Amino acid sequence: MARQEETAEAEKAPEKSSKKIYIIAGVALLVAALAGGGVYYSQNNQSDTTAAEAGTEKPVAAKKKEVPVMYPLEAFVVNINDGNDMRYLKVKVELQTGLDAEKAKNELDPYLPPLRDSILVLLTTKTIQDVRDLPGKNRLREEILAAAKKIMPQGKISSVYFTDFVVQ
Repeated sequence: MARQEETAEAEKAPEKSSKKIYIIAGVALLVAALAGGGVYYSQNNQSDTTAAEAGTEKPVAAKKKEVPVMYPLEAFVVNINDGNDMRYLKVKVELQTGLDAEKAKNELDPYLPPLRDSILVLLTTKTIQDVRDLPGKNRLREEILAAAKKIMPQGKISSVYFTDFVVQ
C-alpha cells in the first residue's frame, strides 16, 4: 500500500512541475510584453518631445498625398527621317498640372490648338537617332515641356509624361 501512495505522488509531481513551467513562461512573456511596450512608448514620447522643442508637432492625422492632375493630349503621329527611309513616330503625351481636374480642362482647353501645333512641328524636326535612346527621349520631353510653358499660362504645366512612344 505504501508503494501505491509513492507512485501516486510520483505521478502528481510531474503535473506540478509542468504547471510551474507554464506559470514561469507566462510571467516571462508578460514581462517581455511590458518591456517592449515601455521601449515603444519611450521612443514615441521622446520623438514627440523633440518635435515640440523644435517648434513642430506631429500632425494628428496623416495627410493623404494628392494625386497629380494629368491633362492628356491626343496621340501624335508624324513622319521622321531615318536616312533613306521615312519612319512613323507615334507619341502620346500627358501634361501634369497643379490645377484640379475641372479647372485644368477649362483653363487649358483654349490653348490646345497652338500647343498641338507646337508639338507637331517639334516632332517633325526629329530623326530616328534623336529619339532612339533614353537621353534622346528625355531631351524631347524637356523640349515639349519648354514649348508647353511658352504657350500655356505661367506655372500651369509642371511635367510632361510619355504614355505611348512607338517608332515604326
